Amino acid sequence: MNPRADTLTTAPGGRHALRMERRIGHPPERVWAALTRPELLKHWFPSEAGAGEPTDVEAPRLYAFTWGDDHLRWEVAPDPETGGSLLTLVHTFADRFGAPSFGAGWHLCVSALGELLDGTAEPARAHDTGELHEAYLEQFDLGGGEITTDGTVRFERQLVRPADVVWAALTDGDEVLKGSEAPEGLVADGVLAGEVTEVRVPELVAYEVAGGGEVRVRLLDGTGYGARLVLTHAGAVDPGGARAAWHARVERLAGRLLEG
Repeated sequence: MNPRADTLTTAPGGRHALRMERRIGHPPERVWAALTRPELLKHWFPSEAGAGEPTDVEAPRLYAFTWGDDHLRWEVAPDPETGGSLLTLVHTFADRFGAPSFGAGWHLCVSALGELLDGTAEPARAHDTGELHEAYLEQFDLGGGEITTDGTVRFERQLVRPADVVWAALTDGDEVLKGSEAPEGLVADGVLAGEVTEVRVPELVAYEVAGGGEVRVRLLDGTGYGARLVLTHAGAVDPGGARAAWHARVERLAGRLLEG
């Protein structure tokens, strides 16, 4: 199961669609049963409550339903190559930066579905330590940040550790105080950090940039894995250079979080 076979595209209404296709070595009728029978769903589906409101049902080839604010569409087709089934999932959602979490989660869930059909009594719900999540993030090109219309450099990135762990990694455990200079871990190369103007551990730090501008680093609730990083650098003299510098800084942070 290769994450690089999966795609992320724009869907109507400003939403996003994750498409995954997997070969399952069992006939469509058995795969259909795993998709629709509660006593089987509970072994691999990520929510004990199971499916939401059905939107399309054509046994044994199509099962689509709402899942909270999202939509899941499962298609099952015979696979001539293996004599088994070709299972396709299209997950439509609003949170573009949650896509790596969704991709990694479904990757593991569908693996568990396959194990269930293979006869494993309790399929392994392996927890991704972060590597699979980061592979999807790279695949979907979600790490590069952007420059908004007013010239602000902005990064939004789902991280693989909770806010307190991320905060400790950013600050190296140093106390961040209003009126003090921003710690090195919160600064990108070439950015001349000034005075911290706002701090709320472990959620927010803002500081002035020498020569003008402001950096704000926020850690918000994320999509299951950990905190969501939202970083902005307003008033940069060279937004392109600042974007590259912050990209390198965020990548170092992500790598450090994977290590521990």
